[in-house]
Amino acid sequence: MLISAEISFYPLTDDFKQNVLDVIQQLQSYPDISVQPNRMSTQVFGEFEAVTQALNGTMQWSFERYGHAVFVSKIMRGDRSPKPTS
Repeated sequence: MLISAEISFYPLTDDFKQNVLDVIQQLQSYPDISVQPNRMSTQVFGEFEAVTQALNGTMQWSFERYGHAVFVSKIMRGDRSPKPTS
């Protein structure tokens, strides 16, 4: 089953920009998902197991690396990734 997820990461530190970029890069290291960052959140698309594994792994990695942070996510069934226009 395909799903679409939107995740926002809020590191609880004043120096947050690199932490956010690192979390996006960590998500992008999972080969079986599509990751589309933007200025407000990051969207992740793919099979249920692949997306949830990537989200869980990335959150655990972040907590181990940076300590306290907040993740906010929305997940829905179906591939809602942007389609190229002709």
